[in-house]
Amino acid sequence: MRKLKYALPLVIFAGALVSSSTLSFGKAEYTKKEKKGCVFCHVKANSKELNDAGKYYEKKKTLDGDQAAEKKAE
Repeated sequence: MRKLKYALPLVIFAGALVSSSTLSFGKAEYTKKEKKGCVFCHVKANSKELNDAGKYYEKKKTLDGDQAAEKKAE
């Protein structure tokens, strides 16, 4: 009974932690390679919807040569 006293809150906390975590649509290597945050290419955080820079990156796999991305970086 004593173990249940500590186990139940721990299980509830772990379940809440797992259920509140968000999915990642981007890849960590993109962030490291380009040194940009998620919202640089996505319309908003935790969204699959891409802005112009994201659409360019999807096609070219680089941000080099994208004028919209260069303006946004300034």
